[in-house]
Amino acid sequence: METPVRTGIYFCNCGTNISEKIDCAEVRRLVENMPGFAYFKSQDFLCSETGATAMETDIRENRPDRVVVAACSVRDHEETFRAVLGRAGLNPYLMQMVNIREHIAWVTEDKRRATGKAAGYIRAAMARVALHEPLEKEMIDICPDVLVIGAGPAGLKAALTLAEAGRKVCLVEKGPVLGGMPVKYEEVFPRMECGPCLLEPVLGEALHGPQAGNLEILTLAEVTEVIGFYGNFTATIRQEPRYISPELCIACAECIAPCPVAAENPFNFGLNRKKAVDFPFLGALPNLPFIDPHSCLRTTRNEECHLCRDACPVEGAVNLGDAPKVVSRQVGAIVAATGAEAYDCAKLPNLGYGRLKDVYTSLEFERILAASGPTAGALVKADGQPPRRIAIIHCVGSLDPNHVPYCSGVCCENAFKFNSLIAHKVPGAEVTHFFKEIAVAGKEESALLEKARSRNSTRMIRFDDISQLTVSADGDGVLAVTRERVNGKPKQAEFDMIVLCPALVPSKGTGAVAQLLELDTDEHGFLEELHGRMDSARSKVRGIYLAGTCQGPMDIQKAVNQGLAASGYVLSGLVPGRQLAIEPVTAAVDARRCSGCRTCISVCPYKAITFDTAADAAAVNRVLCLGCGTCVAACPNAAIKGNHFTNEEIYAEIEQVLS
Repeated sequence: METPVRTGIYFCNCGTNISEKIDCAEVRRLVENMPGFAYFKSQDFLCSETGATAMETDIRENRPDRVVVAACSVRDHEETFRAVLGRAGLNPYLMQMVNIREHIAWVTEDKRRATGKAAGYIRAAMARVALHEPLEKEMIDICPDVLVIGAGPAGLKAALTLAEAGRKVCLVEKGPVLGGMPVKYEEVFPRMECGPCLLEPVLGEALHGPQAGNLEILTLAEVTEVIGFYGNFTATIRQEPRYISPELCIACAECIAPCPVAAENPFNFGLNRKKAVDFPFLGALPNLPFIDPHSCLRTTRNEECHLCRDACPVEGAVNLGDAPKVVSRQVGAIVAATGAEAYDCAKLPNLGYGRLKDVYTSLEFERILAASGPTAGALVKADGQPPRRIAIIHCVGSLDPNHVPYCSGVCCENAFKFNSLIAHKVPGAEVTHFFKEIAVAGKEESALLEKARSRNSTRMIRFDDISQLTVSADGDGVLAVTRERVNGKPKQAEFDMIVLCPALVPSKGTGAVAQLLELDTDEHGFLEELHGRMDSARSKVRGIYLAGTCQGPMDIQKAVNQGLAASGYVLSGLVPGRQLAIEPVTAAVDARRCSGCRTCISVCPYKAITFDTAADAAAVNRVLCLGCGTCVAACPNAAIKGNHFTNEEIYAEIEQVLS
C-alpha cells in the first residue's frame, strides 16, 4: 500500500482579518484526520518577514512532502510562499494556497459556517496538492535588441527610450519620412504648437543624438516575416530603394529641377504636384529627397532618363541602380506602432466629398493650412480666393452603427483648433460647426472649444444623424449644407468651403501586421491589447507590445505615453546578460494521443501552439504559453495536460469540497 504524502498546513490569522471569523483550533480538528496530514501551524502574519522566516525554518525541520497555505489571495502572496519553499529546499510547486480571507472570512457572517468552509477548502487543497508534480522553471538565453514597427510619435518615443537605455533598436518605417501624421500639421492641439517643431527634438535625437548609434532606421521598409518567440525573434525586413544615398546626399536639391515628370503629391493628398525626385515636403526628416518609382520614367516607361543624376554635384549620391534589400534582424521583443488613418469620407456620398470642389477632409485641410503645404499656408479655395464662410462637420462616420460606432475623441479637438487657425488666417470669416456630440476631455483641451464659442463669427448647430446633412453646389460652385429637421422644413446655409472631420480607423496595413505577428484584432480592426485598462500596451502574444493608434484612437500625448509604457515592459523583461525564466505552469501535449485536428491551435489566445509535422502532433511553445487551459478543455482526445492544473488535481479538489 502506498504511503500518503506528508502535508504540512500553515494557517495565517492575518491579524483579526481571519481569526475573528474562523476558529483556527476547530479547523485543525476538522482536517487532522485527512490522509497525509503531517502537522498544522498557525501564525499571525505569515507573509511578514517574521512569519516567512518561521515558516522556512519549520519546513527545514519537519521536511513535509507537500505544503498547504491557508491565507489570503493567490495573487497577493503565492510567489511569496513559493519563494519560502524554494529557500527551505522544497520544490515551490509542491504547495497549494487556499484563500480563506477574501473567499470566506470577509464574506461569511456566521463564524461556525466560516470555520466549516475553511476546513473543507483546506481538505480539498490537501487532496489536490498530493498530486502536484515538482515542476522546474526553464532558463533560456535572450536577445535584448528590439524591433519597432512604425515611426510615428509612439514608435519614435519607444525606439529612442530603448536606445537611450543602451539597447540596439531597429526602427522600421514604410514611408520615406519619420514622424507619422503630426509632422504634416501646422499646429497641434491643445497648445497650438508646430507639429514638426514638437517632434523635431525627438527626431533630432534619433538621427543625430548621442544614442543614434544604437538606433538603426530603415525607411521605405516593411517587415515581411517574423518567427520565434519572446526573447528570440527573427525578423525579415524588405527595404525598397530610395535611389538617393543617405551617406553622400547633401540635400542641395539640384536634382529636382531637371526632372521632367510631375505627379500628384501623396503627402499633400493630391492637392498639388511634385517631381518624381523630390523631398516629401519641406522640413521632412531624414532631410533627403527620394525617387518615386510610381512616377519616374525609368520605372513607369522603362526610359533611360538620368537627368537627376547628371545634375547632382556629388558623384554617387543619386544611385539609379539601387535595388531592394532584404535584411534579417535578431530581436527579443517587438513594438507595433503602425498608426491609424482617417475614415473614407467617400463612404458618405451625401457630404459631397470627391465630387464637389472645396470639400476637404480634416487631413487635407491641415495641409492647406501648413506652410509646407500646397498653398504655402494660405487659406484659399480652389479658385485662389479666401473663403468667408466655412462649415466644419464633426462626427463624419463616428458614433454611427452604419459606419464607425465609437468616438475617436481627437476629431472635435482638431475642429476647434481649425476654428482658431481660420480666425488667424482669414479674420472675420464665419465658421459653422455641425456636430453630433462634442468630446474635449482633459485639463487643457476644452480651452479651444471655449475660444471658439466666444467668437461672434462662430455658430454651433447640432444634428442627430449624419444622414440628415446633405452637401450640394449650385451652377456657380457655391456650396450649401441642407439639414433635415424632424419637426420642420429643411434648413439650408451657403458656404465657400466645407471641412469634414472623419473618425480614426485602423490603417490599411493593420490587418497584415496582425497576421504577420499573429496578433488578434478587436471588433473595430485595431490590434487587440491584453487588457483594455490594465495592460493596453501589451498584446496577447508575449514579447509583442502595442504603442499608439494601432491599438485605438488617441492623441499625441497618449500615443507617446504608450510608447514609453511599451519600452518600459521591454526594459524590465529583457535585461542584457540575464536569462529569461520560463514559468512551468503551461500546457503539454502527449504526441501519442494527438490526432492532429489542430483545434488547440485555433483556440489558443496567445498563439503558443503550432503543429510539429515531424512529430505529427501539436506542440506548445512554453515561452508564449500562459497556462490558461483553453486548449486543454478544447482537445477532443484529452491529449493536452495543463501542468499544475491537471484533470486529476482538479477532480480531487472538487470531490473533497463536495464530500
